[in-house]
Amino acid sequence: MFVIATAGHVDHGKSTLVHRLTGMWPDRLAEERRRGLTIDLGFAWTEIDGHRLAFVDVPGHERFVPTMLAGVGPVPAVMFVVAATEGWMPQSDEHLAALDALRVRHVLVVISKADLADPAPAIEQVRARLAHAPVALGTDLDQVRAQLRALTRRLPQPDRDGDVRLWVDRCFTVRGAGTVVTGTLSAGTIRVGDELEHAGRRVTVRGLQSLGRDVDEAGAVARVAVNLRGVDRRHIARGDTVRTPDAWLDTAEIDVALRSADALHRQLVLHLGSAAVPVRVRPLGTAGARLRLARPLPLRVGDVGLLRDPGEHRIAAGIEVLDVRPPGLRRRGAARARGAELATGRVRPPECAPATQLRATGLPATGHRVGEWVVDPQWWAGRRELAVTTVQRWAIEHDIAAGMPLEALRQRVGLPAAELVSELLDGTGLEVADGLVRPPGAVLPARVDKAVRTVAEWLAAEPFRAPEADELAELKLGSRELAAAVRAGRLTRVADGVVLGPDAFTRAAAILATLPQPFTVSDARRALGTTRRVAVPLLERLDALRITRRDADGARMTL
Repeated sequence: MFVIATAGHVDHGKSTLVHRLTGMWPDRLAEERRRGLTIDLGFAWTEIDGHRLAFVDVPGHERFVPTMLAGVGPVPAVMFVVAATEGWMPQSDEHLAALDALRVRHVLVVISKADLADPAPAIEQVRARLAHAPVALGTDLDQVRAQLRALTRRLPQPDRDGDVRLWVDRCFTVRGAGTVVTGTLSAGTIRVGDELEHAGRRVTVRGLQSLGRDVDEAGAVARVAVNLRGVDRRHIARGDTVRTPDAWLDTAEIDVALRSADALHRQLVLHLGSAAVPVRVRPLGTAGARLRLARPLPLRVGDVGLLRDPGEHRIAAGIEVLDVRPPGLRRRGAARARGAELATGRVRPPECAPATQLRATGLPATGHRVGEWVVDPQWWAGRRELAVTTVQRWAIEHDIAAGMPLEALRQRVGLPAAELVSELLDGTGLEVADGLVRPPGAVLPARVDKAVRTVAEWLAAEPFRAPEADELAELKLGSRELAAAVRAGRLTRVADGVVLGPDAFTRAAAILATLPQPFTVSDARRALGTTRRVAVPLLERLDALRITRRDADGARMTL
């Protein structure tokens, strides 16, 4: 299917032309028929050479330009109507400015009422403004149909596998069916039974029509009527969207490039898709601006729209969305730098972002994949180098610490998520354990090393006579120093404040194996030449290591 909108000055015969081409009168409302004036969107369709064409007929009066923009916004091609009796008119100019702002490049001009006046002057006026657009006379329907068919051949192929974002242009209730919305599906495919999203809530496609017929699925580009389960008619309106769940980011602040900008002021209306949203405009240089929207919209990088001044009935600027998650501008010179970046027409993608976020914002997922994240390779390499130097510096400044906390390292390095830290450290040689990271083979500082050597000399003479608390205090070996010595493999922790040599468990097992089995704590104490302060926790550790086994009566035996 091909979807084509109409455009042109009021009373130039847009609806009449659609009726003659399709046999269907697009004006639906009784008031439209009574006044002979299109005031809302109308829809009709036909078939030309086996190809289905759907028309979105829009009003031409200046009071209804927002409605016209709602119809044209999601449509790739336009049939622009100019009456031979009046020629190019003021509303023709505004419609053309809107098409230019929305980058609608596929246009067919039809000169209507050519049987009532010489069409040559109107054609000349059209050529001055739309030099490359084909022109047909409305009195020759065969010529119009041929040009429409040629127009469709020039249209780009839609992405039927893309994410759905259906801009709603009509919504109503059907007795026995419930809420129905209509719109132009410009990308993706909708199927009966699909789960979609509206305003953060899931809705289900209960039924689907295209060009008045029930269908099981409809792929872009298509005019569709979607019967939805899960949303009340009162809670959905023109300018809303029905879309693929979790694939779009609602945003109320965007940075845009400006095209054909007229004099901007702070209060304008953004027209994009079928939405019309008041915005506050902050110019950033001459070619860019930051827009704060009165309500969030599901936008992506590359979306095009226009800013309109409703008070003066003029198009203020065409816009292209460059960033839907713009950075803050609080630091000195940030606004100037941002303006220069926007002037290039391209905003640098984030150095590190989840792939789902890139998809939702319309940015390409190019870079190095780290799990669910996409990172810039140079940035990633720089973070890795910084992580190594940061941990090394930490180890020097905290010479007896167990290691640098992973969260502290994440913050110092500037990673957005804790899950990235282990991936960043992979291959660096840094050791990670219990939420801490440290350099490999950490050595003891000189003051601790000297004290531990003294303890080692004592234990060499009496392997199971653990130093007393006052002896450790005199050597200035507190709990942190002892823990560092244990991590370095210089001592073995038996209990709080009780340390032995690095081979204490092996030596104890060899001695206990020579005792008559089973043996008591007293037997073990005497064999090891130590006290109960050491023997009891030592045996408990040996039990845990399955070197010894304690029976119900308290006696033990080696395994």
